Amino acid sequence: MAPKNKTHPLQPGSTIGIMGGGQLGRMTALAAGKLGYRCHIFCPDANSPAAEVSAAVTVAPYADMDALKTFGEAVDVVTFEFENIPHESVQLLTEHAVVRPGWRSLAVAQDRLVEKDFINDIAPTTPYRRVESAAELEAAATEIGKPAVLKTARMGYDGKGQVLIAPDCDYAAAWAEMGAKVGILEAFVKLEREISVIVARSPGGGWATYPPVENRHVNHILDTTIAPAVLPTEMAADAIRIAHEIADGLDLVGLLAVEMFVTRDGELLVNEIAPRPHNSGHWTMDACPTSQFEQFVRAVCGLPLGDVTPHHDAEMKNLIGSAVNGWADLMSDAGAHLHLYGKREVRDGRKMGHVNRLYPRGHWK
Repeated sequence: MAPKNKTHPLQPGSTIGIMGGGQLGRMTALAAGKLGYRCHIFCPDANSPAAEVSAAVTVAPYADMDALKTFGEAVDVVTFEFENIPHESVQLLTEHAVVRPGWRSLAVAQDRLVEKDFINDIAPTTPYRRVESAAELEAAATEIGKPAVLKTARMGYDGKGQVLIAPDCDYAAAWAEMGAKVGILEAFVKLEREISVIVARSPGGGWATYPPVENRHVNHILDTTIAPAVLPTEMAADAIRIAHEIADGLDLVGLLAVEMFVTRDGELLVNEIAPRPHNSGHWTMDACPTSQFEQFVRAVCGLPLGDVTPHHDAEMKNLIGSAVNGWADLMSDAGAHLHLYGKREVRDGRKMGHVNRLYPRGHWK
């Protein structure tokens, strides 16, 4: 069955189907509402943050083919707020609705080995090796050096599924701790800092690119984003070029975040990609004419892309775990732009919201 023949750009009143019910889906649904669209969330969680602000929700496992068929027939375009959706589910959805970004973008982003192989045809990454046992881990570590980082090939995020491979490593214990059948061993980077670039690409190949930003992590979780990053002009241009080439290589329609390492030697290495809104783009909600979430909606619906020129410099601070308990003080702070995600349970390491602070242009220089 071919997907429904819908006009593009999608008319106001159309329904965007969003796979995933987290905070990225929530903020996308809120942005879609401002443009006159309805959102329908597909998520296994009956109390998801995105469902609370959307017109409809399907609560079902991502592998429930009957529920997916009904969902696909009820919406006008399908997109994703996270990548870890079964391949078969996406194939089924493409029979009933336009899916943006396409399956290739998801297939590359949800497997670190596939991702690294794809990126290396465009831009350099840190050295890496595929490993499928403790013995292979030891051999790979001997080859690329220690310390290194062992990661699950699939499903890891925010430091989950990652193990430090130290010089005195117990390989069997490290392999067991990683907890997957296939892993990737990545060489350590002599890191000066991490940056990211977010680009939007429309169905016709049009572009909108936010300036590179600097990301600072605590316990492997993004803590603070500084926008824009203070970079040499040539390096900033190279980072943007790389992001464009990756999006073109994926034939992506939607939003793409590209995380990169800046080494102490001044080299840019691509770390990973995310074909969706990204934590490092939350600053755009208050510092740009068009937020990353509105831009995401514009791209997947075939609308003209919006203005991304920042009117302020910004600092984005994640509210992780119990940090959200300071919400009342932030509400009374005239300089704090608070965004809460509606999550009912506070847990260590869980992103509960974020706060943006704005500064005059050129503040970080």
